[in-house]
Amino acid sequence: MKHSRSHSLSAFGRIGRVLLLLPLIVFFCSANDLSAADLPGSKDNPQLKRFAGSEIVGYQVKNFDEYELQTSTFMRYSFNTRKREFAKPPLKPEGKLTRIWYEAAGDTGSLEVYRNYLNELRSKGFVILYDSRKDPAATKWTNYLAPFGDLKPRTSRSHYIFFAADKEGICVASAKKSRPEGDVYVYLTVVEWGKDEAVYKAKRGAYAAVDIIETRPMQQKMVTVSADQMSQSIASTGRVSLYGIYFDTNRSEIKPASKPALAEIAKLLKKQPTLNLHVVGHTDNVGGYAFNMALSKRRADAVVGALQNEFGIPASRLTANGVGNLAPVASNTTEAGRAKNRRVELVPR
Repeated sequence: MKHSRSHSLSAFGRIGRVLLLLPLIVFFCSANDLSAADLPGSKDNPQLKRFAGSEIVGYQVKNFDEYELQTSTFMRYSFNTRKREFAKPPLKPEGKLTRIWYEAAGDTGSLEVYRNYLNELRSKGFVILYDSRKDPAATKWTNYLAPFGDLKPRTSRSHYIFFAADKEGICVASAKKSRPEGDVYVYLTVVEWGKDEAVYKAKRGAYAAVDIIETRPMQQKMVTVSADQMSQSIASTGRVSLYGIYFDTNRSEIKPASKPALAEIAKLLKKQPTLNLHVVGHTDNVGGYAFNMALSKRRADAVVGALQNEFGIPASRLTANGVGNLAPVASNTTEAGRAKNRRVELVPR
């Protein structure tokens, strides 16, 4: 059953964020070896300027993703589960995600870059949510890096480059800017390498990792299933899954964009006057078992009511059922999987 969420990184972990260095640094070194200019195809995000003299060495854009945003001090990390715990639960905004890694080579230090970025964020109307320089726990960076403290040296170059970073120079911040068209969040991590570690990389200096999340609802792109396609699916599999019926998060009121899907269901029933249906609501696992069971039943009731009231389908031909998250068709650990699990199914009675 489709509904919008007002976020997945997934997310990449948060301070967690330092852990991003491990898989990405080898890529950045390769980029530096090839060119001294920005990575081809990369560009600054309009929300935030770069530090003077820095170059883009890593770049990624996703139209829609979920992001775990740290807003409080780091508490602990489980290497087995790769889960981080903070004093307050992290925010999980959803929307367009832009990830940019900048290199400021030479004598530039992480603190200089970090404070420049914080000043720039404030001048742009952002409110700083977390500042590691003001967090007493953040001075003990071994707590953040502990998951890698027990690892033995490996042949992978990335491990050695990671340990070459100056742990005392790591700076982390998160910020938020409120806008009528959707809030913007920034997560910033700055690290540096000194002269003694130049053997591990092409250039010494500072790296700034800037993640920008521009919140907005996911665009509905599911194609409406026609009455004939519904009939074929029911004949071959005994059911049909529909993703064109939309609800807001935790709500059971059908959104106007659902009308084409409802019209096709009505067309199916009018073409086959002996067909009676169970209308079954399905949810993801967010919110708990009891809540989702009740929500899925209310949504199924809403679909049955719309078919009766707007399309004249007799009540005797429809039965509303809700099974919550008991019949997933994909993993609930990702937003993409949860989106597939939120659906309406039609099953012949």
